[in-house]
Amino acid sequence: MGLYQLGQFVSRCFLSSSYKVEIVGKENIPSEGGVLLCANHISNFDPPLLGAYIDRQIHYMAKQELFEKPVLKGLLPKLGAFPVKRGMSDKQALRRAMNLLKDGEMIGLFPEGTRSKDGVLGKGMAGAGFFALRTEATVIPCAIIGPYERKKRLKLVYGKPIDFAAYREEKRSAEEATAYIMEHIGQLMEEHK
Repeated sequence: MGLYQLGQFVSRCFLSSSYKVEIVGKENIPSEGGVLLCANHISNFDPPLLGAYIDRQIHYMAKQELFEKPVLKGLLPKLGAFPVKRGMSDKQALRRAMNLLKDGEMIGLFPEGTRSKDGVLGKGMAGAGFFALRTEATVIPCAIIGPYERKKRLKLVYGKPIDFAAYREEKRSAEEATAYIMEHIGQLMEEHK
């Protein structure tokens, strides 16, 4: 068992014993090829939840500051995370994510860029749309429906893939593509609340 699989196992044990976890739509995740999972963001536990119950490894962009902490700087890369400088265009992080998607890997993204304090879906940043338009990755919208309260229901919904063929053909902007993704996440949150 590798470190990532061990992390998944520990996360599953913690999440399943703390909350009434319900996973919906796992069958929507392709077993191979580049995949972009785009989810709303309500808690620090979102990244482990997003990846704990599926077979494939997820790579995450994590804020640069986390890689400056002694324990985390060695651990995060082994768990598939890589740093991104927030508040600016980090070309190195963008290139890394593009290469992972082109190599058939899976990236987990929280397009809002930060946690929602009230659980309301915020505006997405252009990065998610940029990846959706610039790669052939399958885009899966995900809804995390909380709250993270002990023994309460916690639901994770993996939606059906979003078709970006028309958006690529019409040369839509990254902002428009992100708005389209956020619309799908919002619909999932509404349907499954």
